[in-house]
Parts: sequence; structure tokens; C-alpha cells
Amino acid sequence: MAAGSLPETAPFRLSSPLFSQRSVADRATQLALGQFNSGSWDMIDTNRTGADAGRYLFTVLETAQAGVVRYDRQTGQMVTLWNSPTAAPALNSAVAFDASRWTPFGTYLTAEESWGSQPQPDGRLFELTNPVSAAAGAGTLLHRNAVARVSHEGLAFDKNNNLYFIDELNGGSIYKYSSATPTNGATYFNGGVNSVLRVGDGFTANATGAATWVAFTDATGTGLAGAVTITDPNGVVSVDGRATTNVAAFKGTDYQRPEDLEIQTLANGDQVLYVATTTTHEVYSINLATNQVQTFLSRATIDTATGLAVGSALTNPDNLAIDADGNIYVIEDQPGGQADIWFARDANRDGVAESVSRWATMSTVGAEPTGLYFDVTNPNIAFVNVQHPDSGVDRLIQISAVPEPGTYALLLGGLVLVGGIARRRKG
Repeated sequence: MAAGSLPETAPFRLSSPLFSQRSVADRATQLALGQFNSGSWDMIDTNRTGADAGRYLFTVLETAQAGVVRYDRQTGQMVTLWNSPTAAPALNSAVAFDASRWTPFGTYLTAEESWGSQPQPDGRLFELTNPVSAAAGAGTLLHRNAVARVSHEGLAFDKNNNLYFIDELNGGSIYKYSSATPTNGATYFNGGVNSVLRVGDGFTANATGAATWVAFTDATGTGLAGAVTITDPNGVVSVDGRATTNVAAFKGTDYQRPEDLEIQTLANGDQVLYVATTTTHEVYSINLATNQVQTFLSRATIDTATGLAVGSALTNPDNLAIDADGNIYVIEDQPGGQADIWFARDANRDGVAESVSRWATMSTVGAEPTGLYFDVTNPNIAFVNVQHPDSGVDRLIQISAVPEPGTYALLLGGLVLVGGIARRRKG
């Protein structure tokens, strides 16, 4: 598809004529209202708990002046809750927010996808403690130092409230934070064990097979003997997750630019962690009950459109999303006209996709799609950001499936992509 061939207000070529799209928020409108917005809208999540669950969408600004933005789906109002630079939670705060995840405790997490030579102030994880109640500019953002510093992107909680994260680097690893008080939001980040995923001895990059989690901090979040600890320019003492997990005693398996994370719960109760690795054009699946790592999809996965390996048509998988039926979606880090969103079919849920299908392609010049989120209140609605277009007008796009008259519902994913119509059965 030619870059710029579709209007920026409806930038996606969609996989079904029963899908529709509309722009529900944009940067230009917020700026015209006198609000701060530095652009580069990135990952999306919603308030998954509480009386108004699903009402708000939260996204972040991945710029030198990072921020957190809230969109109210009822009123259509978008407000910036917090933005850099400020004196709190630390000087030089904060840059390049990327991560976006609601916590089990009714708060919101983001983190810096930023790194430099040590010691430096970046690579921090932050908690917004008043995401729903805060007025514009009144968000309370706290650095949660018990989580090791890395170049963050994806975040995901499992059913035991362990928090998974990655180091976005060619040679980056996959991590877990296990709080000392996993069910207490007030003390969740007061201390916990940081560990890294190791397959085999940890020295084979991109490895699959049996894995273990290797702890490199104690239950307070303090580095174990041999771990690398830094004091940043703000005087904050932290564990350097990247350097520590290159030490032999704590060696984590290296993957090539791991980025986003999603967790799926299987029918038997097992949970599977999916990890996209951009440089190797892969997505991995990690069964958290068995600790088995598999390649979920790659360029060898079958493209349903051709019956052949998808090959270079799949390039730079970056973000992941999961729909109401547990299907996995892969969003490419590609420029407009080339950026696809893929639907991955894994019918038997064995952690290996049988095929992939194009779900959408974006045309906006200079932009990439990011942050795909499936509505937790309505399986026929999804949202995706259009980030850093040449026009400077980042957008939040709503994609909807329109049920045929007389049907119960039409799912956004599923069989629509392979030529059928996916309906939910009544009763």
C-alpha cells in the first residue's frame, strides 16, 4: 500500500468490510485546548478495575519530555496528567515513556525506554498512584526503585501478581519482579526479588527449551553479592539489571531487542507469556507453569494468504495485543504503507502459531502503529495509536466490528481473517 494513500483520520486498510475505523482523539486538538502534549503516543491500557473499569484509556509520550495522558471514552476529553520536566520524582525526570500497564491495585505503571552510559538517571519504572482521580497536571508519579533498571518497554502481571519486564536491547533479557507483598498495593514496590530468565546455561542467545528464573536481588530489592549497583546523578542507588545479568553468576539469556509482553491464561489455568523480539522478527511463548520457552512465530510461520512461509512480509514485530478470545496480534515497527498488524492463529494453544494473517495495514506517512488494545468491555472494539507522523498529529484510532443484522456479535479477529464470519453463539 502506498504511504499516504489513506486519510490520517482513517489510516488503516482493514481485513474485513465489516470493520470500521474512526479517529477519536488527536494531538492537535489537545494542543489547541492549551494542554501539554509532546507527541509520540505509545502503548495503551485501560483502568481494568474499579467502578468505571474500561472507561479511560491511558497512553504515554515517548519523547524527551515524557508524560502520561488519559482519554475519557464517555466525554471524549483527553488530559495530560503528568509531564516532564519536574523536580519530582527526581531531577532530570523523565524521558521516553513507553510502557503502559494497569496494576491489580488500581494504579498505572509506565517506564523509560532509555539508556546511556552509567551512572545515569534513566531506565526507571514509575507508578501513577491517582490515574482516575487526577486532574490535568495533577498526577502523582513515583519512581519504584525496587524494580531493576533496564531500557523498559513491555510490562505484564501474572495471576500471582509477579511483574514481567524486558530490556529493549540487541542482547537484552526477560525479567520478573516478585514482590514481598504481592497482594498489597500500598507496599507492593517496597521490596521484592528481581530475577532473569535463563535457558540452559544462559550463554546461548535466542535459546528455547527449559528455563529457570535466576534471582539477582534479595527480597528487599537489594542486589545480591556480585550484582552491579549504581548511584545515579540524583543520588538514587539502584540495581543495574542490564549489567548484572551479563555477570556469569546471574547470566540471563540474550534476545534481540525484546519489546512488548502479553500474558494469556489457558483453559487448564497455565499462563503463557508472549515476548516480541524485533531484530530477529520473532515472538516467543513462555509457559509460566512449565517454564518451557518456544518460538511462537517467525518468518517460517505460514501466511494464510499464500500457504507459504510469511518470510520478509513479517518485519520488526514490536507490540503485542490479545483479544477477548485469547488470540494474539503482532504490530510491526515499520513506516506508513508497510506497517502491518498480524493476527496469529494458535488453535490448539500449544504456544506455537499455525499461521498468521494481515489484520490491518497503516498508511500514515512517517508514522508507525502502536499500543493496540482490545476493549475489556466490548470484544468488537479495539484502539491503536498512530505515533510520530510527519504531520505531527498523533492519533488514537478506534476500530470496530459491525455485527450483521440478527447476529449476536461479530468478533474483531478470528475467522473473519480467513474468509469466514466469526460470530459468538447465543446462550
